[in-house]
Amino acid sequence: MRQLVIDSASEACSVALFDEGALVDHRHAIIGRGHAEKLLPFIAELEGGGRAGAIFVGCGPGSFAGVRIGVAAARALGFGWDVPVRGFSTLALVAAAHREEVQAGNGALVVMEGGHGQWFVQPFDDQLAPRGQMRSLLPDVAIGHEDALVIGNRAEAFVEQRGHGRALSCSPDARAFPFLPDNSCFDPPTPIYGRAPDAKPMAAR
Repeated sequence: MRQLVIDSASEACSVALFDEGALVDHRHAIIGRGHAEKLLPFIAELEGGGRAGAIFVGCGPGSFAGVRIGVAAARALGFGWDVPVRGFSTLALVAAAHREEVQAGNGALVVMEGGHGQWFVQPFDDQLAPRGQMRSLLPDVAIGHEDALVIGNRAEAFVEQRGHGRALSCSPDARAFPFLPDNSCFDPPTPIYGRAPDAKPMAAR
């Protein structure tokens, strides 16, 4: 059975098509913004239009727009193709991209841009399972984590500010999906925002 994997929660827009765990086709680009315009064309460019028997989508944490776009696209395709849709953590996907280094280092800390001056941080063990909850923290607080290996798009800034450790700079890549632990996926695919929304409800008149 073919699997379509989507992640648009960060500055990266990434899709991959697998058949029995083997990579068939993929698209990956650092676009910053514009996921709504880029994601579906990326999927359409995949072999067979990206048609798959199951869809997996990165649910964040990440940008509010990017997370919502990815989840909405996955749900829409799942409805149209009549196939199941499941979610996974974008931070876990980042850790999986460097699984060999994580295993060799007895775990790692994933650090990603969180917006409003904060970072999303979460520690993972050498089997890519979370060692703690994901948190959105100011850098001065985040650097209290002592993991030697730091991975993510804010890994270099984290290590520089803390003053020690090894940084592996990367963004989420759908091609790393097969390396996630078997229990990493969840139903239904629900956005993981990581912090409160920026928009505030209008005050009652």
